[in-house]
Amino acid sequence: MAKPGSALVDLVREFIAASELLSSVLDRAESGTLRWEEVQRLVSEDEASLLFRLKERSHQLIRGRDGADDLSRAALFDLAVGSLFHEAMKLRENLYQLSVYAPRVERARSNATPGTERLFQEFSRILKLSQVRLAEAVEETRALLEQTRDQFREFLVDCRHEGLVARYLVENAERCERVLGQSLDTFFAGVHGHAARGYELVARSYLESGYFSEALGALREALARDSSRAALRHDEAYAHGMNAYADGHYEEAVRYLERWAAEDFGVGDAAFIELARVALERLPDLLPVQESRPTGRRAAELASRLASA
Repeated sequence: MAKPGSALVDLVREFIAASELLSSVLDRAESGTLRWEEVQRLVSEDEASLLFRLKERSHQLIRGRDGADDLSRAALFDLAVGSLFHEAMKLRENLYQLSVYAPRVERARSNATPGTERLFQEFSRILKLSQVRLAEAVEETRALLEQTRDQFREFLVDCRHEGLVARYLVENAERCERVLGQSLDTFFAGVHGHAARGYELVARSYLESGYFSEALGALREALARDSSRAALRHDEAYAHGMNAYADGHYEEAVRYLERWAAEDFGVGDAAFIELARVALERLPDLLPVQESRPTGRRAAELASRLASA
């Protein structure tokens, strides 16, 4: 079973992709260049379509969590997604009439038998209505898409403590910013009070997953936005130390981990302490003979301190 954070990332990913494709479909519909195959990929009654997958994942995750009658941000986002799917289905039906059904009518008209004039008049009336309804569907769907994007931002507020979601936003910043309609700095500042806190959340998530190099990158972004926060420097020392250890630079690893351990640990540092302790206990056996004594002794002493932390 997928972890909640992973399921949220899947939902965010699906919305970003569906939002981008839907915007493209609406633009092409307005310019008269939309192809039926594009709409099939966007919306249909099966998993082949982005909006169907988005709707199903949203219902499964959000209705199961909040309850169908809840009016939370997440529940409103789920309602908006469902409405977006149904509006897009109207667009799909009218485009089908014009791009698939209309050519068949024209072929049949060329071979029509006497007495079918009224039938073809009715066909023409239906197709003219489809043109009007397609234009209306495009306008209505575009307006609903903008409202759903607004609600998506509100939904992300509910996910503000989910490091995996924040990581996805940063890793796909350009695409996400287009859909959000604002920079990630602006979004993070609105959600966390300061943009640096958003990048700090990303960094902690990387650290918890053992991606030390990526954590360093996120911490640099956080420090570039707020260099005054001691907690960022503390995490940076740990990330440097563990990244150096993973790269086989053991003396550097000990130096940074000593710097990290010299500061007070936070409430969420227990897993980091244990991982660093295990790494330091193994370190003497990994050192070349000429480096083993001083560096190994420092590593053993630090491991002992961490064991009692």
